[in-house]
Amino acid sequence: MKDALVDHFSTVPLEERGKLRVLVPGAGLGRLAWDVASMGFACQGNEFSHYMLLSSFLILNNFSNVLSRQAMLQQVSIPDVLPSALPPNSDFSLVAGDFEEIYGVDVDPDEPQGGEWDAILTCFFIDTSKNIVNYLRIIHRILAPGGVWINLGPLLWHFENNNTNDPSVELDLEEVKALARTIGFELSNERTIDTTYTNISEGMLGYIYHAAFWTATKI
Repeated sequence: MKDALVDHFSTVPLEERGKLRVLVPGAGLGRLAWDVASMGFACQGNEFSHYMLLSSFLILNNFSNVLSRQAMLQQVSIPDVLPSALPPNSDFSLVAGDFEEIYGVDVDPDEPQGGEWDAILTCFFIDTSKNIVNYLRIIHRILAPGGVWINLGPLLWHFENNNTNDPSVELDLEEVKALARTIGFELSNERTIDTTYTNISEGMLGYIYHAAFWTATKI
């Protein structure tokens, strides 16, 4: 996904990347958003899950209210990068809340999000929607003309067979792609990428998704 992002903006000098705004909805612990910001882009992550937000807060921010130095310096598992090692003057932010509520306000000429994002990276995200039509409409609307949407993930619809009576629109992959084209995207670089998920490399059990990847430009 990062390679596709860099390839799409290959004509933009490195020192000018800070002018390009990249959105990462469903950012989880913030790693992809952090990586994008470290590459020089202005990047914002968006996450709804409090479990993810609490974990990313602990990873990305300083610790407070510790009982002792021993408690603060106890051995823990951390990322393989130093979270504070972003380049100077990096533009990096995380916004808590539901994607549709934050970025999906009604169409308005003065809408602050409309056409404001040069790229949107959805990693294991679009199948979290109750209505995929809403997600794709929002992504299209908030992208700038010629903006790029880069997607990677399965279609494990999160609200299928739910017991809360939440409505759920569940499409197959070809239907999702057809919907994207109808809404106004031109898809390219389509392929399947096998990705591991929540498994221990030394363990005897692992999960692999045959994840769909594509690059799409706003027409």
